[in-house]
Amino acid sequence: MSKFFPIRLLERRQIAPTVLHLAFVRDDGEALDYTPGQFIQIHFPLADGGTARRSYSCATRHDHRIACGEAVEFVASIVPGGAATALFQGMEIGDCLQASGPLGLFTLKPADANRRYLLIATGTGVASYRSMLPQLDAMIRERGVEVAIVHGARTPAELLFADEFLAMVDKHPGKFRYLPCLSREDLGDAAAFAGAEPAHGHVQDRLADLAPKPGADIAYICGNPNMVDAVVATLKESGLPMKDIRREKYISLK
Repeated sequence: MSKFFPIRLLERRQIAPTVLHLAFVRDDGEALDYTPGQFIQIHFPLADGGTARRSYSCATRHDHRIACGEAVEFVASIVPGGAATALFQGMEIGDCLQASGPLGLFTLKPADANRRYLLIATGTGVASYRSMLPQLDAMIRERGVEVAIVHGARTPAELLFADEFLAMVDKHPGKFRYLPCLSREDLGDAAAFAGAEPAHGHVQDRLADLAPKPGADIAYICGNPNMVDAVVATLKESGLPMKDIRREKYISLK
């Protein structure tokens, strides 16, 4: 089991109607060995005397090691009545928590020789792909890999880190695509999302447009368990083998 270490709150912002963006710093003077796509666990006491833990994918844009003093970022859904939500909203800047990790294998693999990555997410699951941006930038430049990020949300306000994904579209035209899928509202102000390829519906509905190709594509899927299962089934129908389908399910806990 990973050892516990203290983290201190540096910043808290509400970046969407139901999402907090939190930045902590490790508070024991040590670095954090971290691979983009991994998660950390937060441990905290409950009012009834018990303890709880919650897992959050790191959103920090970094290649690997987070040096001493550098921020560890993640996003957390605001859950009414939720213990973790009450904890984060009640913290003062400078307060500390116990954490452990990083953990998880939802990471880009150096040995991959694919032509394209299909990175599919709903909600806060897209944080993992934000953390991978430096690696993806290097892969595009060094071996010409293509990237398509498909992000499902209800409204434009819930398209987390859209500006950063759109900056990658501008930087790598034809190599990096950003495909928001909105289930409730249209994209609205097109000028704010120039370069995006929006659609109404759910992420699995976009897969036909992407035409997954066995032997050329590797897919990552992160978010709602029902979405993950639906996308896996669709990708398998298109011929992608399970070894090229990598997934992480987010389960909302109060």
